[in-house]
Amino acid sequence: MNTAARQLPERALPSWRRAVLKVGSNLLAADGGGLSTHYAQHLAAFVHASHAVGREVVLVSSGAVAAGRALMREHAALGAGLAARQALAALGQAPMIALWQSLSQRPVAQVLLTHDDLRNRRRYLNARATLRELLAFGVLPVVNENDTVAVDELKLGDNDNLAAIVAALVDADLLLIASDVDALYSADPRRDALAEPIGHVPQLTPEVIAMAGGSGSAVGTGGMRTKLEAAAKAAGAGIPTALFSGREPATVEVLVQGRLRGTLFDVAGNRLQARKYWLRHAPAGSGRISVDAGAVRALLGGRASLLPGGMLAVAGEFQRGDLVEIVDAGDRPVARGLCQYGAAEARRLAGHHSRDIENVLGYSYGAEIVHRDDLATVKNPEAAAEGSDA
Repeated sequence: MNTAARQLPERALPSWRRAVLKVGSNLLAADGGGLSTHYAQHLAAFVHASHAVGREVVLVSSGAVAAGRALMREHAALGAGLAARQALAALGQAPMIALWQSLSQRPVAQVLLTHDDLRNRRRYLNARATLRELLAFGVLPVVNENDTVAVDELKLGDNDNLAAIVAALVDADLLLIASDVDALYSADPRRDALAEPIGHVPQLTPEVIAMAGGSGSAVGTGGMRTKLEAAAKAAGAGIPTALFSGREPATVEVLVQGRLRGTLFDVAGNRLQARKYWLRHAPAGSGRISVDAGAVRALLGGRASLLPGGMLAVAGEFQRGDLVEIVDAGDRPVARGLCQYGAAEARRLAGHHSRDIENVLGYSYGAEIVHRDDLATVKNPEAAAEGSDA
């Protein structure tokens, strides 16, 4: 669709500091089987240019099954069943990572996830901590599904949806989907000559969803519908999505300049607003942490985390990653947040300095009981602050 790519007007990308870039199988598969750097080299150049200006990128890459199949060409029937596809994924992971390492000027780290890892709060937090640490090290994380052990995960478009989940996991500002299509169209452009590219989608309505067809690739497992599903998931976390052709070098090059030739899926509010809204309104368990007046002032100041030294008492039972209520000494609501420690651990840490966590517990999940990124103050913080100082 080279002509369509030229017809798409350029628009400014939203400003971003951290992005998740999803690369589909069609951009990595060689004509004769295996993997090719033909399109990947341009995407890797975009990643390098982003790093050069202080931005962070997490790569979600397909292609393991295609790479594994190329290694086993002599087994013509291999790949028909789930177990065979899982074996191919295991075979293909190494060459897929090797391809990205050959194109990257930074160390590459492989991170394999399943949806179970992302549903389980404890494993979710562990995965997030690992990815954040890798980014802090200046490493390029390459995420893929752990298809070898995920019984039900090799399904239509899974890595599109995985990319959206990873974007929320790492608090990304932008989700970038590099595909073999250049945009969302008003209809399937392969079947409708009058189909028009859509450069901007302010909101994913049922009418927009209806424009998507099924999977259009024999190599990958995704289609336009799963890309829209991914955009919807990202929007729910306050993250805009940009869909573009990874086969057009010029399209990838203008990304470096903050310009998009493709489709931008907007969100109603910014990422922080969406996350804070969820934290304020999601159902919380019985967990409650009482904090002193100094902690109240710090939390209501806007960008402070809850540290163990500010805790007075811990009530109820909760696990690491559960949503808890934070109250002042008079039991008035101050904030809500995702606790980095379970109730039993938090009780032992109450009143201690952050540097003492490992001595008290024998291990540490970090200096914060509730990290500021996982915390939202109550709607009327002034009242709570006045009450705490009284």
